[in-house]
Amino acid sequence: MDIKENISLARFTTLRVGGTARFFAEARTEADVIEAFGWARANETEVFVLGGGSNIVVSDAGFDGLVIKIRLTGVAFEEEANSVRVTAGAGEDWDALAAVCVEKKLAGFECLSGIPGTVGGTPVQNVGAYGQEVSETIVSVRCFDRRSSEVVELSNTECSFAYRKSIFNMTERERYVVLSVVYNLVKNGEPKIVYKDLKERFGKSEPTLKETRDVVIRIRKEKAMVIDEADPNSRSAGSFFKNPIVDVSIADEIGREVPRFPSAEGKVKIPAAWLIERAGFHKGFALGNAGISEKHSLAIVNRRGATAGEIVALKELIQKGVFEKFGIALETEPVFVGF
Repeated sequence: MDIKENISLARFTTLRVGGTARFFAEARTEADVIEAFGWARANETEVFVLGGGSNIVVSDAGFDGLVIKIRLTGVAFEEEANSVRVTAGAGEDWDALAAVCVEKKLAGFECLSGIPGTVGGTPVQNVGAYGQEVSETIVSVRCFDRRSSEVVELSNTECSFAYRKSIFNMTERERYVVLSVVYNLVKNGEPKIVYKDLKERFGKSEPTLKETRDVVIRIRKEKAMVIDEADPNSRSAGSFFKNPIVDVSIADEIGREVPRFPSAEGKVKIPAAWLIERAGFHKGFALGNAGISEKHSLAIVNRRGATAGEIVALKELIQKGVFEKFGIALETEPVFVGF
């Protein structure tokens, strides 16, 4: 493989912060992935697998090892009775895939439109938005198993999906490298309209998949959650904090005014944005060159030449403020690299 040295990682991320990779390689085939890991073992160096860069924070020191940029592409459609199985390479652009599937009138991705990143990242985080999660459509995930050095197929059940979680970022973190994903989408299916914002936008009308996608993207743009080089508010890693799931008793202690949504038995989900704002961190709040988006209080943004250290300092300040006021520890969504 072509192993490059001292490559800046900031340009490969939507947050635009971070140092250099000591070694860097691009994998365009499964064989490339296997070869890259073989090179890393032979050279006794650590590995970080880079996808779309939309959900990571790279340290200012960079990564003292091999960064493998996943470029595996290709999309295939296999028709069944009432559905279509879609197989996509891990390096495919996620929103481009969502757009094609909506155009083909396949239901399952419409509320996940406009999300930056690649296909390979979707099962890792169990990507979700506006009442829809990617785990609802995933059939299987093809992976390189770093432990056995073999290519394996994991079923939906084996992935152990939960809210923003899977084995890929929990119990088997750093074991598997996603190579491709198989989804099952419904032919001419109805869009999933369960989220408050969508219900309010559509009222009693019955939108098409295309109309749903368009509205989702419009809402995301209003919150600067669609990548736009001209908008500094979109220079982020997306939603930086997970919505906490807590016992009903904890929500009751906060008060009746706290928004809550049913979760597991005896538990509710509280919007992290609500907690952040009421802990004193308003939209546009700044700490040095890092700040909170002017349009979305869940997004930490690189205002102008921020360092990873400034991003982390703001993250920790917000977590401390929310915990002191509400006793709730906010969990972060992005992956932290080189810290």
